[in-house]
Amino acid sequence: MTQRQKSLAGGISVLSIAGLICKVVGVLYQIPLNNTIGPEGMGVYNLVFPSYNLLLAVSSVGIPVAISRMVAQFLAQDDPRNARRVFRAALYILTVFGVLATAFMMIFHRSLGRATATAESAQGFLMIAPSLLFVCVMSAFRGFMQGRRRMMPTAISQLIEQVGKVFVAIPFAVAGMQRGGYAMGAAGALLGTSVAEAAALLYMVADHYINRRSLEDLPQGEAPAAALSGLAREVTLISIPITIGASIVPLAGLMDSFMLKRIMQTYMTQSQALIRYGVYSGPVISLINVPTAVAMAISANLVPAISGHRARGDAPGIRRESATGLRLASVIGFPSAVGMSLLAEPILFLLFGRSGRYSPEHLRLGAQLLRVSSLTILFFMQVQATSAILQALHKQRIPMYTLALGMALKIVLNYTLVQYPAVNIHGAPYASLLCYIVSLAPNLWYVAKYAGMRLKLDELIWRPALATLAMALPVLAAMALLGQRLQRSWLWMLLTMLLAGVAYLAAAWRLGAITRDDLPGFIRRRFQHRA
Repeated sequence: MTQRQKSLAGGISVLSIAGLICKVVGVLYQIPLNNTIGPEGMGVYNLVFPSYNLLLAVSSVGIPVAISRMVAQFLAQDDPRNARRVFRAALYILTVFGVLATAFMMIFHRSLGRATATAESAQGFLMIAPSLLFVCVMSAFRGFMQGRRRMMPTAISQLIEQVGKVFVAIPFAVAGMQRGGYAMGAAGALLGTSVAEAAALLYMVADHYINRRSLEDLPQGEAPAAALSGLAREVTLISIPITIGASIVPLAGLMDSFMLKRIMQTYMTQSQALIRYGVYSGPVISLINVPTAVAMAISANLVPAISGHRARGDAPGIRRESATGLRLASVIGFPSAVGMSLLAEPILFLLFGRSGRYSPEHLRLGAQLLRVSSLTILFFMQVQATSAILQALHKQRIPMYTLALGMALKIVLNYTLVQYPAVNIHGAPYASLLCYIVSLAPNLWYVAKYAGMRLKLDELIWRPALATLAMALPVLAAMALLGQRLQRSWLWMLLTMLLAGVAYLAAAWRLGAITRDDLPGFIRRRFQHRA
């Protein structure tokens, strides 16, 4: 293995790159969707999605990991027959679960709409219900292919999902708006999601049948065929703890969708509550999800990197990779959080102010929420990094417990703050901020303990913070000199962001927050040639 392959900063795999691209495309898709259906439509859309995300987490996170692990194990033992039987057993489990989940959402779509205190959301539950079956079945194919070390089909199917939303969901949302207003617009977008998932599933099925001979042609050892019931039981047992941990964040999002609007309706009209929830769950959450996509890529590389060192008993390697992961989370998290907080209002006006769906009052409300919400980026990135380190060290229950504690406090704080009319939706960003701070503190302690490392505050806080201060100065100067022109001109915004980025990189390099090993391989090689 080359040094470049060993490098955590340069070790982004095909799957993690595709995941990052898909996350960014998925978030950027939210911009035209917001501009099409407006705050009321986004309120309805985001009342439906948390329930959908929770069911997806149950079906499409734990079981594919279990499939991948078991398939890889059987193939390593020259037993492709049982690898295929694992896939067959898991496909049966996921198909049954997908049918039940889809039927549940279709039958009870009106009840789910009433549970969100917005009857208009019922049609959205009905439109997105089929995608539960599609994603469940597709998860079996993804786990099987990943177990065979075929990552490209999963990456392509993810791209089909996200690109399909852009080219299908947006036209469906426009048609829905023309036919029945914002509720039908949201339902059209959700139907487009189902169509995109169906297209991704068709690709996975086609790829499976085209390439099935590659597995059938492998030599079969002497191992007997395992019982499908036993394989199904093993898949289920492996997936349970992974699924529980993956369900915590979607469950908190579901509680938000049930709580926030319902609480605000006790002291304002339903329309006002829906708009405030729509502004928060639409433009604000969409924007903070852009930089947090990088956290997923860091985590995806931390787990195998640290697991490999652990298997070899390489304690210095564990400490080195853990320290690099935490440092990169700070190097990316600090400027992302502060930069988005400072530029909250001009960003929102540029992205969402020209469609006419959002009034200046809505956008100013969004800016107030984004200034606080963007600060969660830093803590979320560190939570993801510390969770990945602990999972690689076989301490996966710790981040599950700490995140559950943070989410419980978030729900309590939501209820405590949002019930005051003077606070209303402004309480939600503070609740999320507390959630990740509370989750991060014990995670850092356990990382230091089990990785056998000492946390370096200069690397985690002071150096990236000082570099971020150097970045903030030109941003503040541009805001003072340009005023509202920054809200109306993409040219001035891009120049401001470019100047801020150059200032940050120069300061981070000078202060040692960014090192030569963090640079892409082709840049590192240029340094070596010059040396």
